[in-house]
Amino acid sequence: MDEVLVVVGPEVVADAGLIEEIAGREFAALGVSGTVVHARDAAHVASLLRDGAVVIPGRSGAVRELIGRAAGAVVWVDVERVDGVEAGEGATHLHGRGLSGITWGIRHAVHRMRRPDRRRIPYGPHPDQWGELVTPAESAPVVALIHGGYWRSIWAADLMEALREDLVARGLAVWNLEYRRPDLHGWEATRADVAAGLAALGDFGNVAVAGHSAGAQLALRAVADGARAALAVSLAGVLDLVEADRRWLSSGAVAAALGERVPRGAALGERVPGGAGFRERLSGGAALGERVGGGARATGGRSPQADDAAVRLYAAASPLLRLPLGVRQLVVQGTDDDLDLVDFGRRYARAAQEAGDDVKYLEMPGDHFDVITPGTPIWQATAEAIAAALA
Repeated sequence: MDEVLVVVGPEVVADAGLIEEIAGREFAALGVSGTVVHARDAAHVASLLRDGAVVIPGRSGAVRELIGRAAGAVVWVDVERVDGVEAGEGATHLHGRGLSGITWGIRHAVHRMRRPDRRRIPYGPHPDQWGELVTPAESAPVVALIHGGYWRSIWAADLMEALREDLVARGLAVWNLEYRRPDLHGWEATRADVAAGLAALGDFGNVAVAGHSAGAQLALRAVADGARAALAVSLAGVLDLVEADRRWLSSGAVAAALGERVPRGAALGERVPGGAGFRERLSGGAALGERVGGGARATGGRSPQADDAAVRLYAAASPLLRLPLGVRQLVVQGTDDDLDLVDFGRRYARAAQEAGDDVKYLEMPGDHFDVITPGTPIWQATAEAIAAALA
């Protein structure tokens, strides 16, 4: 049985009993044995570092100095957002997810232990430009997974590891893609990374590109831009960026991620239905340059321009405005998710079908994360549909 050690640093500000409850629930859910140790000091933490350890460093400077040390496949979990931390060789740094980050850290540690055959392949020089490939058979079709997370750097490719395991068990190869997120690197870096990461698959045969939430927007946009795919899959996707900015993401995450705000009255051209009345609804996004999730400005401090360039940026990035894609699509949506996402999924699927695309719309009971949780009915139906499409 896999063993996980959770190490709590000496200056972690959180209820000790709650940390043990969180860890215990996750140990049981994953079928692993686990122990929680509350370390006395940095030397005690250092003595516990090993493969499979999940460490909550807290605020101690002496403990935090250990993060960059090569100590094996350690998973460091900062409850608060801490950008720019570089973990030692073979280690991972997760941050900014609150105490639920402990859950994600344990999951990541277990998935790494259970998948020693994964191959991490860089497609660029930045630490976030990589994908992990698992190939159960030489000729297996490939599913490329693109994680979501509001386009913010606190969320990473570990979100999709459970799906990877389920798909591999079905005989499919999986390419789990990481990329630079726009809150720290700007929208163009994200767009370019997803394109380059998908291109790095090379000569694989049938490929499905599947994205969750904000990752679905990135996946379908990449296909619209010409990424090779036999199937494009949206899992609770943000498929209408214009409406997302107006109402769903009231924090302005879309506007800040894109680096532009569509100005009131700006023309989107003939491809946008609804005319002037529709255009009047585009200006509800937050001000340009807003910090997203505590991170650096995605926009680089640029001022919004009331011109066609800003409008074209939005139009190019919104899957709804890129139809038809000319690729078979599977749009998956949980009925218990945010109602705006249900609306996006239904309207997108209908518009794609009307535009001539081959689209299957799958709506079942489930929330935003049920669509990426193996064992839920909605994911089981989704996985079966993907496997059948790639057969």
